[in-house]
Amino acid sequence: MTALILGLLVFLGVHSVRIVAEDWRSGVRARLGENAYKGVYSLLSLAGFVLLVWGYGQARLEPVALWTPITGMRHLAALLMLPSFVLLAAAYVPRNGIRARVHHPMVLGVKVWALAHLLANHTLADLLLFGGFLVWAVLDFRAARRRDRAAGTVYAPGTLAGTLTTVVAGVVAYGVFAMWAHGALFGVRPFG
Repeated sequence: MTALILGLLVFLGVHSVRIVAEDWRSGVRARLGENAYKGVYSLLSLAGFVLLVWGYGQARLEPVALWTPITGMRHLAALLMLPSFVLLAAAYVPRNGIRARVHHPMVLGVKVWALAHLLANHTLADLLLFGGFLVWAVLDFRAARRRDRAAGTVYAPGTLAGTLTTVVAGVVAYGVFAMWAHGALFGVRPFG
């Protein structure tokens, strides 16, 4: 469990700097330079991610159950993952209406992903991993929206083509992940 906690602290810590210390982040970026800052950020993120994935895998070997799983929550989680994938696609497809409306679709997608997995899982490791990401996503979304208001950020309007491409990409990615990749990567098949 120590590796999972350490990984979460490093990964979410690096991704929380803009939430708690925007001015400090700007100063460090200016001092190091854009590329050096991104390099350090990426290395720390990767180290935290590796630690949390390894730690979660180790914690799953000896699970500490916190409650009895509720019947039907796996199905609800599987359903919630569909909009999560569409939101993830919206972060990358240009000029889509979803991004124009929510402004930070990836962070919103992480919220939905974390909530879905909290509903379907019941161990201490699940609570730490998915609960940690849910709390981070709530705080990050709020901070990002506050930065947008302060900067007067205006998002480009979406187009029908961009929005349809986003939805199709999200649905296809969801299908691939739900039917194959989730089982291959994590040993859990959402529909089987």
